[in-house]
Amino acid sequence: MQVSEPPHKSPVKRGLQMGIPIAVGVLVVVLTWLAGPGLLSIQAKSPGAPVDARVTKAVDCSVPGAAESVSFQLGGKPREGTLDSCGHGKDEHLQVLVPDDAPADGVISVTMPDTTAGAQDLRAPIALALLVFACFCGGMYAYLVIRGSGKLALLS
Repeated sequence: MQVSEPPHKSPVKRGLQMGIPIAVGVLVVVLTWLAGPGLLSIQAKSPGAPVDARVTKAVDCSVPGAAESVSFQLGGKPREGTLDSCGHGKDEHLQVLVPDDAPADGVISVTMPDTTAGAQDLRAPIALALLVFACFCGGMYAYLVIRGSGKLALLS
C-alpha cells in the first residue's frame, strides 16, 4: 500500500500547526505555575515555628493514643508541650513545630515536622521541570507528525 505525498503546506498553515501546540504547552506551564503548589500535590508547610525540644516523659508505642511530654524554649521562656508521638527516649533532643497561635501560658500541643529542613523545597521546581519536559515532548511529537509524510510512525 502506497501513501501519496501530502500537498505542500503554506507557511501560514505550518505556522498555525506549530503555533497551537507551542501555545498550549506554554499555557499549561503558566497556569500550573499560577495555580501554585497545591496543583502538584505538594503540601504547604505547616503553620508554626520549628524549635528544638527535649523529651521529658517518654511513652512506649504499645500504649494507644500515646503522647509524650516535651520541654522547649519559646520566646526565651521555658515551655512544656505534648507531642502526639511515641518511641523517643527520655532526654532525647528533637525538633517540633509550635503553632503560631500558641497560648501564652499552659501546655502547648506540638507536632513533628513532616520533613527535614530543605527536603520539601525541591519538589515543586522538579515537578514543574518535568511538566515543561512533557509539554516539550508533546510539541516535538506534534512537529514530527505535521512535517512527516502523512503516515503514522508506528505503521511504517
